[in-house]
Amino acid sequence: MSGSDNPYSGSYGGQMSGSMSFGSQPQQAAPAASASGPAAHIKDTTTAAFPKDVLEESRRQPVLVDFWAPWCGPCKQLAPALEKVVNEGQGRVKLVKLNIDDHPSIPGQLGIQSIPAVIAFVDGRPVDGFMGAVPESQIRQFIDKIAGPPGADQAAEIEAALEEANGLLQAGDVQNAAQLFGAVLQADPENAKAAAGMMECLIALGETERAQQMLASLPEELSSAAPVQAVALKLQQIEEARKLGDPVALEQQLAQNPDDHAARLNLAKIRNVEGKRDEAADHLLTIMRKDRTFDDDGARRQLVQFFETWGPKDPATVTARRRLSSILFS
Repeated sequence: MSGSDNPYSGSYGGQMSGSMSFGSQPQQAAPAASASGPAAHIKDTTTAAFPKDVLEESRRQPVLVDFWAPWCGPCKQLAPALEKVVNEGQGRVKLVKLNIDDHPSIPGQLGIQSIPAVIAFVDGRPVDGFMGAVPESQIRQFIDKIAGPPGADQAAEIEAALEEANGLLQAGDVQNAAQLFGAVLQADPENAKAAAGMMECLIALGETERAQQMLASLPEELSSAAPVQAVALKLQQIEEARKLGDPVALEQQLAQNPDDHAARLNLAKIRNVEGKRDEAADHLLTIMRKDRTFDDDGARRQLVQFFETWGPKDPATVTARRRLSSILFS
C-alpha cells in the first residue's frame, strides 16, 4: 500500500512526511554519506584516511573495503556488481575502495596477497572477507551475513519509535505521540500497533468520531489484529458510556442507596472512559464484594473487559487484578 493510498493518513499522517525516515543512512555517517545517490554509500580512501573512513566508520555501520588495482581484470568485473549491491542496500553497509598500487601499506599489513579482495570491518576490526570476482548473489549473501537480513534495522527502528510514542502518549504528549505513530504508518502502513496508537491519540484528543472512521477504513486483516481490537473495544465502551446518563445523578443515587449495583456499574463504565481507571475498578470490586450474583457476575466480567483495554502492565490493571484475586480466593 502506498502512502497516497493510506486510508488513515489524516492530519497527523500528513505531518509525518519528512519528519522521520526508517531504514535510512545513520545520521552519524561520514560527510560523504550525507549526500544522496551512490556517493552516499561508496568512496575511495587513502592510507592516511583509512583509520577514519574504515575503522571509525565501522563503529557506526559495517564497512566493506575493496582492495583493487587498475591493471586487475577481475577487479573491473567485480566492481560494478559490488557497487550495485551496496547501493541497493541503501546504507546497510558502506563500500570503501583502496587502490593497492597507490597505497600498498594497508593491504600489506592485512596480508592481502591477491586481488580483488573484499574485507568487512565491524567495530574497527576485520571480521570476514572474500576474494575474486564473485557473482551478485554471493555478494548479497555476504552482506546479509555481515549486516543482517534486509529490513532488520528498519524493524528495530520502528519498534523503538513505537515504544517512544507509547511513552509520550502515556505522559500526555499526544501531539508528539501522534507524530511518531504517523511516521511508523508512513514506513509500514500495515503496522497494527501504530494504527492502534493513532486511534488512541484521536481518542485522547476527544476526536472519537475520527477514530471510528479510521477503524472503519482499516483492511480486515489489520482491523482484526489484537492492538486494534483493544481500541475498538474502547470505542464501544465510550459509545456505551454516552448512553448511561449523568454521572452526578448516578453519584446521588448511590449516596441514597449504596447497594444500587446497576447505578454503580453504570458509573464504573463512565469513570473508565473518563480515564479514572482506579475509581472505575473500585466500583466494580465493591459490587463483587457485596453481591457476586448481580447481573450474573457482571461486575467481574466488566472488570476483565477493562483489563483488555487497559493492558496487562497498566498500573490500574495490576492493582485491580491483585484486589480481584483477594476477593475470588479469600
